[in-house]
Amino acid sequence: MSKKTYTGGCHCGNVRYEADIDLSQGTGKCNCSICSKVGRHGAIIKPDAFRLLSGEESLSNYQFNSKTGHHLFCKTCGIHAFGRGDLPGILDEYVSINLNCLDDAEADVKAAPIKHFNGRDNDWS
Repeated sequence: MSKKTYTGGCHCGNVRYEADIDLSQGTGKCNCSICSKVGRHGAIIKPDAFRLLSGEESLSNYQFNSKTGHHLFCKTCGIHAFGRGDLPGILDEYVSINLNCLDDAEADVKAAPIKHFNGRDNDWS
């Protein structure tokens, strides 16, 4: 696998985006309170690999704990299609793609390696 452009978005279609993702670099699943409740399976990319096509006005922002991550969701359908954040010196600026929200990417996502994170205990190793 190599970098590929995927399209995705929320359930109602208000939020749509394109993202250049190399799924062979790995994906992540976290057991923290928000990721486990929304069933998120993600990939981290740099902001220049992300293009919001529509729906900026449809997004709402939820932050908690350190408030470094912007857990964005559609105001209409509630789907968390992607998020944004900045962790200086660790990830720097990033976009977190919810792989469950990509169009026609099931086979690619299934073939990608998964790293499990223990966010519940703040153990990110």
